[in-house]
Amino acid sequence: MDQIFNKLKGDKWIWIIVIVLSGWSLLAVYSSVGTLAYKEGKGTELYLFKHFSIIAIGIGLMYLSHKLDYRYYAGISKLLMIITIPLLLFTLIGGNKVNDASRWVTIPVINQTFQTSDLAKLALITFLARMLSRKQEDIKDVKKSFVPIMGAVCAVFVLIAWANLSTALMLFGTSILLLLIGRISFKQIAIVSLGVGLLGLIVIAVGPRRTTYFSRIEGFFRSEEVASGTVSFQEDKNYQANLAKMTIASGEFFGKGAGNSVGRNLLPHPYSDFIFAIIVEEYGTLGGAILLALYMALMYRCIRIVTLSPRAFGAFLAAGLGFSLTIQALANMAVAVGLGPVTGVPLPLVSMGGTSILFTSVALGIILSVSRNIEELKDKEELYEAPRTKKVVVGTI
Repeated sequence: MDQIFNKLKGDKWIWIIVIVLSGWSLLAVYSSVGTLAYKEGKGTELYLFKHFSIIAIGIGLMYLSHKLDYRYYAGISKLLMIITIPLLLFTLIGGNKVNDASRWVTIPVINQTFQTSDLAKLALITFLARMLSRKQEDIKDVKKSFVPIMGAVCAVFVLIAWANLSTALMLFGTSILLLLIGRISFKQIAIVSLGVGLLGLIVIAVGPRRTTYFSRIEGFFRSEEVASGTVSFQEDKNYQANLAKMTIASGEFFGKGAGNSVGRNLLPHPYSDFIFAIIVEEYGTLGGAILLALYMALMYRCIRIVTLSPRAFGAFLAAGLGFSLTIQALANMAVAVGLGPVTGVPLPLVSMGGTSILFTSVALGIILSVSRNIEELKDKEELYEAPRTKKVVVGTI
């Protein structure tokens, strides 16, 4: 084990958290894909092998990302933004449409779907980190700093929100946190927030998924009527969240045990959107608390990297990517326990998925690259100071 960790640079606790979450993901996904396997006439082992392959590729990408000096990502972020905007436009116009939402494009040759918003999240956060670190001297200048920074944020928000409002809102929230850390004025942030809020209302009112949005919001606020008996469970528009709450409640404190979930046969997408409910049912409230603690520990380690980073770009990278992963995890858990309307956001590193796991792994690799750079600088400082602090023993004749 020591030999393995000697080859892995960066924060060792982040590596441990990723390994634990990945192992837990294999157990949870294997337990929850039974209904999907039955519908498609395939064995559950096939899904387990596929999920394991994606996790293995993700860890490989994480390793490669952490080996690359994080300062190179400043240049890569420009290229990613140049690719992302046209790709999001193409997704809206010619992407694969599921439930009135065009979120995926099919990659030629390998014939695999690809969710472009995952790339957009990584591209925008790295681009913001680059812009904020380079514009600190003129950060209050509207023309030089505010317009190009907020132009990128608003453009990506609108293009994602049209088909995936929940992801767009979480990305905007992460961007606002980064802007606050980057010393953008509160007045400017308030103006943009009002503008983005108006854009969000327009998307909800006239967008292609307006019926779904209104249904989920109405169902969320009418959930008490189901409990009181004035609305039947079949008529409840928030039935997915109610099933999730019932599944969670049945797990009690210690859970039913791995593989003993009943809710997996009732919940839609128990292997992705509602995998947290399955985990709590099988591992209990205790298991759910441990999972939450792992994400909080991940955020803590990211904040620690932010405080130790000697360069602004590295600090902004670790903060933005760390906030993005944690906010997504909290949003998924909040939906499962009934604290928010259904969003369809996966649980990072745990839910079954392709592009979500891969881009999450790359994001963690970039954070580890910042941490690796901090360690290398510390080692150089110790090496430089060692000769000056070394004691000299003078012998006697």
